[in-house]
Amino acid sequence: MALQAGIVGLPNVGKSTLFNAVSNSAKAQASNYRFCTIDPNVGLVDVPDPRLNKLAELVNPNRIVPTQIEIVDIAGLVRGASKGEGLGNKFLGNIREVDAIIHVVRCFEDENILRDEGAINPVSDKEIIDTELQLKDLESVEKKIQRTEKMAKADPKLRAELDVLMRCKDHLEKGKSIRELDLNKPERVAIADLFLLTEKPVLYVANVDEASMHTGNKYSEALKEAVKNEKAEVIIMNNSIEAQIAEMENPDDKLLFMEEYKMTEPALDRLIHSAYRLLNLYTYFTAGVQEVRAWTIHEGWRAPQAASVIHTDFEKGFIKAEVIAYEDFIQYGSEAACREAGKLRIEGKEYIVKDGDVMHFRFNV
Repeated sequence: MALQAGIVGLPNVGKSTLFNAVSNSAKAQASNYRFCTIDPNVGLVDVPDPRLNKLAELVNPNRIVPTQIEIVDIAGLVRGASKGEGLGNKFLGNIREVDAIIHVVRCFEDENILRDEGAINPVSDKEIIDTELQLKDLESVEKKIQRTEKMAKADPKLRAELDVLMRCKDHLEKGKSIRELDLNKPERVAIADLFLLTEKPVLYVANVDEASMHTGNKYSEALKEAVKNEKAEVIIMNNSIEAQIAEMENPDDKLLFMEEYKMTEPALDRLIHSAYRLLNLYTYFTAGVQEVRAWTIHEGWRAPQAASVIHTDFEKGFIKAEVIAYEDFIQYGSEAACREAGKLRIEGKEYIVKDGDVMHFRFNV
């Protein structure tokens, strides 16, 4: 599944440094320059999951394959982007393509790092991004209202759609994002074709100075207060230190470095897990001698849909799924032992996959 989370923020807040830290396959150029990232860099990020390693210890496979999320590093936004300022149109187009937003906000002082917006103010910085996204969404909604108004006079379905569009317009004009409007599933159909920017779920990263990486500071607290009604998580981290940790290939060196900074785990792990939850994703596992592997699915997917992420033929020819709960697999130590203990279940097409299920699919094409 090519699910994407896009890293956004004003110029020089630490977006590319964060991207470098999380990305396995691509390294963005990080420099003190307004439009350092012009085309979006895309990197695949492993989702840390200790369950995968525990399964591998029991199965002893030839390889271990974690599940991944795509992280996109998008060009820095400037005030007026909705009207095409800077790289505005390109930036907003890139955001439209991602599934969720990781919004990096500068919460540190450093006179050597350029800043166009004056004194450090994370709340103002957040509002600049919000405003530009809201203005672009307002433009999209107003265009659809113009197309819909005439036809709605003769079509009751379109009158209901128009009502939703007018509510969105009113909400955006008040400086609020669509994700705060709490539209139900049928109502979302009215705006589904618009791919509105402010409908996307958001995770905030407060990029703090080294001294504040464990406790936060007045800037990160102000950001938390500003987003408390958004039901959005704020991850506090020092992007530069996280990038240094990510560059270390030797696990012992990494451990020593983290001990020096009194870290029990990289903040990146928390960030990746939070992004995973933000997208309502689950993990199921396949476990065999060839490989133990984690697979990404959406919460609520049925067994045939889950099988499709391995291969589309698995969904087309789905017959049944053999399912073992992760806890049972760990307790009994093998598929054979779980089968003997009656812990292996045969599930059909209507089975809703649970996070952590260990699965084997039977299919016929």
